[in-house]
Amino acid sequence: MDSCFNIYMSGVGGQGIGLLAELLGRAADHAGLALRGCDTHGLAQRGGMVSSHLRLGRSRSPLVSEGGADLVVSLERTEALRAACTMLKTGGTLVWYDAAWQALDVRAGENPAVTEQDVRSAAAAKGAQAFRVLRDDLPDTRMQNVAVVAEIVRRGLIPGLGLEYAKAALADLMSGDALAANLALLSME
Repeated sequence: MDSCFNIYMSGVGGQGIGLLAELLGRAADHAGLALRGCDTHGLAQRGGMVSSHLRLGRSRSPLVSEGGADLVVSLERTEALRAACTMLKTGGTLVWYDAAWQALDVRAGENPAVTEQDVRSAAAAKGAQAFRVLRDDLPDTRMQNVAVVAEIVRRGLIPGLGLEYAKAALADLMSGDALAANLALLSME
């Protein structure tokens, strides 16, 4: 039987889901946590849905089962709603960056745009905590994924994964000005 903390990450191609997954995976490794994970990259270049799975602890599979995510992390509002409805477990936690990339059905006028309240209602239906992240002071929009990690670390949403491990993971992945800017964002209270 599996005994682990399941994280499901989703967004739209080009938002940095791969870096988000790598950052959380390396932080978990620095914390000494066992992990398994996998990514989907097929639609990344076309603005399509991208997801990553990360399982901390003992597991046989790298995939988080439907309705089995302790933590859902999304970098786009529509994907946050979709993941909350399908992947989030009852009593889990949802953290999303409140960016909105209009889906084709919204642009075509077939469906209304997803709202913040839609996302909150989906989380509430599962008895889940929901944390919205939106920063208008980011020096670069590509830092949205680190803004979400900062919220996760600040709230202690991943057992055993503290700020020091997230900083070490960033240092593995970046250097120079990019590292300095992202470390500053990660350390903000």
